[in-house]
Amino acid sequence: MSLPFGQPAPWFTAATPSNPQFVFDTAAGRYVLLLFLPEEPEARAGSLRALAAHQALFDDARASAFVILRDPTAVQGARDLPGVRWMTDRSGRITERYGPEPHWLLLDPTLRVMAAEPIAEAEAMFRRIAALPAPGEHAGAPLHAPVLVAPRIFEPELCEALIAQHQALGGEFTGVMRDKGDRTELVMDELKRRRDIRVEDPELQAAIRERLERRLFPLIKLAFDFGVTEVERYLVSCYDADDQAVFHPHRDNTTHATAHRRFACSLNLNDDFTGGDLRFAEYGPAAYRAPPGGAVVFSCTMMHEALPVTAGRRYAFLPFFYDDAAAQVLAAYQARTAEPQGASA
Repeated sequence: MSLPFGQPAPWFTAATPSNPQFVFDTAAGRYVLLLFLPEEPEARAGSLRALAAHQALFDDARASAFVILRDPTAVQGARDLPGVRWMTDRSGRITERYGPEPHWLLLDPTLRVMAAEPIAEAEAMFRRIAALPAPGEHAGAPLHAPVLVAPRIFEPELCEALIAQHQALGGEFTGVMRDKGDRTELVMDELKRRRDIRVEDPELQAAIRERLERRLFPLIKLAFDFGVTEVERYLVSCYDADDQAVFHPHRDNTTHATAHRRFACSLNLNDDFTGGDLRFAEYGPAAYRAPPGGAVVFSCTMMHEALPVTAGRRYAFLPFFYDDAAAQVLAAYQARTAEPQGASA
């Protein structure tokens, strides 16, 4: 049996010909077709012919297709194409979670089941996909990302001071977090391009914390019924058009070392730039931008992106928030990965 109508599809990471660790949940924001291939060569070949005949439906903007292969030798020379990817499921774990029978499965832009068809009903599935509205209209009603836009958190003088500090130090390109075994490592890749500095001055940190506690945390409690107790990192970032700065779709709490994060905060320090807005593709194409000194706060579980800055520089203060219970999650990770006493540095 395939997954039932309306159920969220399980997330997974799998290898494709072009990416050894494709994170499936980053496909959200468009329609997704999954093809679980049959083992019989004739039925398998017929399914692949049907997909090839309708490849024009898949462009990675409106829709994407994923072919799940139990046997990677079943389709020799398979390669990823625009809108179509091949995923290897040697262990059978993906197939087991989605249902053992070969079938077609259509997911909406939030990766919830819209429809399923037996493997022989390919044409019925493709007719359905061709008739779908734009991804942002899939719900049949306007969608809004569940985010908090909070103005007047930092006064102009504090914004200017933080920008000046970044300009004085210049900032460095920073990487993203990736799990390697039971540890999380910082790696450099094309997902993110921006320059960061950390605010180290205790008095400036205290001034920032005081404003967050008085002006922002009460709004988070009101909007999300969440009591912030901890602030992770006092980070000022610059998205510079000259750097082709961007942060592609991602989630902020998917690694061992970031699982404690509960809410992300994107607090703009200026507005004399073009592009650079936030987008939450699972909830449509709308872009979100706080005014200078204002913040956009959202769950770390939500997929989001910082769109490319096309002119000027966007300066932002970018902390994460969590509570006492989440602090225990972080402490447990740190205890598991701590170097034994006496180990060499």
